[in-house]
Amino acid sequence: MREITTPLTGNVISELHAGDKVEITGTIYTARDQAHKRLVESIEKGKPLPFNIEGQIIYYAGPSPTPPGKPVGSIGPTTSARMDVFTQALLSKGLKATIGKGPRSAEVKHALAEYKAVYFAAVGGIAALLSSYVKKAEVLAYPDLGPEAIYRLEVEKFPVVVAIDAHGVDLYEKNREIFRQP
Repeated sequence: MREITTPLTGNVISELHAGDKVEITGTIYTARDQAHKRLVESIEKGKPLPFNIEGQIIYYAGPSPTPPGKPVGSIGPTTSARMDVFTQALLSKGLKATIGKGPRSAEVKHALAEYKAVYFAAVGGIAALLSSYVKKAEVLAYPDLGPEAIYRLEVEKFPVVVAIDAHGVDLYEKNREIFRQP
């Protein structure tokens, strides 16, 4: 198990390989469809983003309501492909990783290699368990979006797997080859 801290550096990114199990400690940001749309609109208009995106990780998630005594409610990954149309614009501004579930488009895979970034997969269906790795959560931007607002999360040993590395290796494709029927 590889432990990494945020913000991510080029050296850390280059050492990660598809299939590596990773534990993330530090700050990650949540953003889903509508938040991504607003982020890209800001980029297109030359406006500043609500956080310094360089070296950061965006987690495709929206937390459920926070139970008493907890920093955040259940917070599982959403399907990453929905964010594919926005990903290159964010990578071009220095985003170094995303977390979600499911395969990504050829365009995103190319952009990850071009911008030396990675895609992490989190296990779906264990949202309550994943929330236990979140030590602090606060709404950072777009509160009108409710659970789809951008949250800043402080995480400790948040478990993910490198699904696509900065070298262009895609764990989903690799595993399809292994299990392909003749």
